[in-house]
Amino acid sequence: MNLLSAAAKVSSLTMLSRITGLLRETLIARSFGASEWTDAFNVAFRLPNLLRRLFAEGAFSQAFVPILGEISTHEDQNQARTLINAVATLLFWALLVTVLLGVIGAPLLILVIATGFSGGPAYDASVVMTRIMFPYIGLISLVSLSAGILNTYHRFAIPAFTPVLLNLALIGSAIFLAPHLDQPIYALSIGVLVGGVLQLAIQIPSLARLGLLPRIG
Repeated sequence: MNLLSAAAKVSSLTMLSRITGLLRETLIARSFGASEWTDAFNVAFRLPNLLRRLFAEGAFSQAFVPILGEISTHEDQNQARTLINAVATLLFWALLVTVLLGVIGAPLLILVIATGFSGGPAYDASVVMTRIMFPYIGLISLVSLSAGILNTYHRFAIPAFTPVLLNLALIGSAIFLAPHLDQPIYALSIGVLVGGVLQLAIQIPSLARLGLLPRIG
């Protein structure tokens, strides 16, 4: 593995992610401004972001990647597949339960984290967008699992590129979808969900080529 080449590739894609992120924030600010609807989206998006850090980052990545890396150094593909399938199965079912509870309990969750919205139109919008975006927790957590696998096997480009897809999905939804909705801000929540699907889908071919595509038991 060429360390300099890998670092340059990841750095370039990370820079692309930051540029598209800046474009995304600029476009959202220009299209929706500092309104109660923008606040409603930010509140609704806060929950998936919070739980993403719980399920997809932090302790999970710190524990999973080193163990998989140790197994991969011994070139034991069967043991690596067993570990990946076991972790993917546990993560999938835990995420499924979490997403279902989040969708059902969205009104209560918004009431807890944004009491000022109670009874107003922004509250109703936050509940709707929370329910639309809650599956993003499951998608992005599986993206993190896939990225950990690919990084362990020195496939750095795809995981580094995935954040760009979320930015592009939000940009596209704000430009092309928002004008056709009765409540334009809902386009952003749909964009988040589409971005999560794209982030996961783009990693599947690489995992399949490695023979390490997780199987849910």
